[in-house]
Amino acid sequence: MTTSISVSRAIAAPADQVWDLISDLPRMGEWSPENTGGNWVKGATGPAVDARFKGTNSNGRKTWSTDVKVTTCDPGRAFEFRSTVMGIGVALWGYTIEATEAGCTVTETWTDERGRIAKLLGGPASGVADRNEHNRAGMQTTLDNLAASAEAGA
Repeated sequence: MTTSISVSRAIAAPADQVWDLISDLPRMGEWSPENTGGNWVKGATGPAVDARFKGTNSNGRKTWSTDVKVTTCDPGRAFEFRSTVMGIGVALWGYTIEATEAGCTVTETWTDERGRIAKLLGGPASGVADRNEHNRAGMQTTLDNLAASAEAGA
C-alpha cells in the first residue's frame, strides 16, 4: 500500500519566487527540520528534469544521505524529485504552486516508495518510528519556514 501525505500553505510571495526557493535543493536545509541540503552531482548545476542531487539528512544524532533525481521541473508551477538509497526507492517528493491574488499556495506531497524491508530498516536508521506523522509535521515546518523566507524577500 502506497502512502501519500500532502500539506498546503498560503505564501504572500509570487509563485515564481517561491518556485526558485523550492527548486534550489542545496538551500532546502534552511527550511526543512530533517533535510540539511546537499549538492548537485553528475554534471547537474541546478533544477532540470533528470538532474541529479545528493541530499543529506539528519535527525538528532542520526545522519544519512539520499540520491535524488528531478522528475518534474515546471518553473513557477511544480517541482518533483525521487529519492533513493543504494538504488532502492525511498520517496517521491513534490511541490505544486498555485498563484493567488495574495501570492500563492504551495502544496508539498510526500509519497512513500519504500518496500517492506526498507520500512523495517528505516526506523532504526533514521530514528523515526512513525514516518508518516514525522513527515507531516516536518512538511508543515518546512512550508512555514519557506513562507517566512519568501515573504521576507529571500
